[in-house]
Amino acid sequence: MGLSPMPDELNKLHRYVEAISSSGLTIYDHIEIGDPDLWIPSLELQRLLDAGLRGLSLRGLPLRTRSKVVKQAVCRILGYPVPDSFRRSKPRFIGQMFDTYAQKSNNLQVWNDELSSARRYVVIRVAENDVVQKVRVVTGDVLSLLDTTGTLTQKYQARCVPGNRATELISQADTSRLSQFLSVDVDLSRTVSPSQQPIAGELLPIHSIFERLSNLVGETFNDAGSDQERNRGGALHAMACRALGYRHHQDDGQFPDIRHQLVEVKLQTSPTIDLGLVCPNSDEPLDVPQLANQQLRHCDVRYAVFYGNTDGRRVTLSHLLLATGVDFFGRFPQFGGKVLNKKLQIPLPNDFFER
Repeated sequence: MGLSPMPDELNKLHRYVEAISSSGLTIYDHIEIGDPDLWIPSLELQRLLDAGLRGLSLRGLPLRTRSKVVKQAVCRILGYPVPDSFRRSKPRFIGQMFDTYAQKSNNLQVWNDELSSARRYVVIRVAENDVVQKVRVVTGDVLSLLDTTGTLTQKYQARCVPGNRATELISQADTSRLSQFLSVDVDLSRTVSPSQQPIAGELLPIHSIFERLSNLVGETFNDAGSDQERNRGGALHAMACRALGYRHHQDDGQFPDIRHQLVEVKLQTSPTIDLGLVCPNSDEPLDVPQLANQQLRHCDVRYAVFYGNTDGRRVTLSHLLLATGVDFFGRFPQFGGKVLNKKLQIPLPNDFFER
């Protein structure tokens, strides 16, 4: 889950709390995603709730009462007034677009609803002694990729067929909305983390990203096995961060992988690209702060698709294909719409709360 916030960082996070408290808004009042004052991005939301909920005792409470106590505590932590009763809205916290799930087991159950890429899921680890231990906040697209049983409500898929060229820059330019925030003179070695929020003037143009990531073609790394896709992806993610110029690698499991550069990294050892709930060419808003009062969208993200071959011991990167979300399906044909299934039981990996 990452390190707990330091006191100075918590003070910065509490500006959101103060703004919400002063606004007079309730949890049911809509807030624009990315609003610089009132919308709490997922990572910051996680840090606030983790710091505020840890140690909360739910001992002896019936399940329904436990759920209510957790939601009351969340209201207080975020600066919202505590309602006398909680409406059966979807999601329960409409303003910040999230639901809460207090979990003793690793079997996350989402009842009577479909996963949504825009919705956040506040997953709260409750220890055996009924005390809150940790909190993780993820969007629906992250949960969709954790499914190993084929029981997800919906997911997008596309097909990757490498061509004769080892590297392909599919999009010759970034989207017009993103282009105004780009700079070729960015020293990423000075950036604290590749997982931090994007900043105007610190985003490399797509052709610079292509030049840097192209150096990875031909590189190899240990193969963790076909049943360890997250570990495979993690190794490639670390290599991509270094190739872009970051000193440190950090992956908090949020979308896109390298959020500071709005780059999603995909590793393919087979043709099927699993996109989860994220449709690359969608104009849905991304869960990042606005830049110059403009909200970035899924279609602004740059997709770095690496194709690799494996002998069971080592993965060798053979191709790189780079596209904006707008152009994604022009190169990677989409499978027939969404794959639908109604059952929603998601097994959380053992290290889910450690990322």
